[in-house]
Amino acid sequence: MSLSLLPVLVALAAAGLLFCLFVFFGRGSATVSRRAQALSANRGWNGTPASAPVLIARGGGNRLDKLSQRLLPQPAQLRLRLEATGLPLTLGHYGAATLGAAFLAGLFLLMAGASFAAALFVGVTAGLLVPHVAVGIMAGRRKARFLKLFTDAIGLIVRGLRAGLPITETIGVVGREVADPVGEEFRRVADQVRLGRPLEESLWQAAGRLKLPEFNFLVISLSVQRETGGNLAETLENLGQILRSRGQMRLKIKAMSSEATASALIIGSLPFVMALLMYLFSRDYLTVLFTNPLGQMMLAGGIVSLVTGAFIMRQMVRFEI
Repeated sequence: MSLSLLPVLVALAAAGLLFCLFVFFGRGSATVSRRAQALSANRGWNGTPASAPVLIARGGGNRLDKLSQRLLPQPAQLRLRLEATGLPLTLGHYGAATLGAAFLAGLFLLMAGASFAAALFVGVTAGLLVPHVAVGIMAGRRKARFLKLFTDAIGLIVRGLRAGLPITETIGVVGREVADPVGEEFRRVADQVRLGRPLEESLWQAAGRLKLPEFNFLVISLSVQRETGGNLAETLENLGQILRSRGQMRLKIKAMSSEATASALIIGSLPFVMALLMYLFSRDYLTVLFTNPLGQMMLAGGIVSLVTGAFIMRQMVRFEI
């Protein structure tokens, strides 16, 4: 790559980064703030404002949102994945992250001396994988926080039912008393019920967002009790004990597989650490992989084998309960 193109590429990279920052924290945040202020002026029946993600999911968004909805595959499923993160993310944010990751990855390879074809391939791959993986990680962390508080929420529902409160009122109490993300989801359910939506339908919608077997157990228990009758408090108390046992088993599995997980992380990170050291101390020795066609083929094969090995190691230490 000619050195005269370096300032141009750096300027383009800076412009792309500023554009992504504007899309993520500019107009979208301002829209969310305006909607939150309007909502706070008209509070729900229980004195607490409804959750902002409901409005975000219904909102049409800006031009980038509409363009992303047309270009991205399966926008409805993608919108559910974004809602599962608990953050005010839209399809426009996801599209901007895709373009930004692709552009920056391709630019980095061009600056390293790689061919345009290799930079294009890596850029497209990064644009497809990086936002997808990032959304999955954020959603997984939110699910983990949800599971930590979910058994306490069930216990609160049981105590409310034994005190004589109806199930809809106990769900509202959980939304007010339990921390997020459990409180957030139960508040959304309570708000939908107050607006006239059936409780079972609202719970199944929340289950579709969370995609957690533990929450599905709760919804199924409530549905069966509504059809057959019986002591709902006792049913939910037994469910809470089962969920605590599942949590204990999950912790045991995590402790038993921690050594294998650490080994997988170390083995998977070694090639990247060695490549960084070679780039710092012997750059000419490493740039052959980017400039020579044979080196590019070897680099592509190494990346494919690394990804395959990481996937296999992840599946080996991953257990479903």
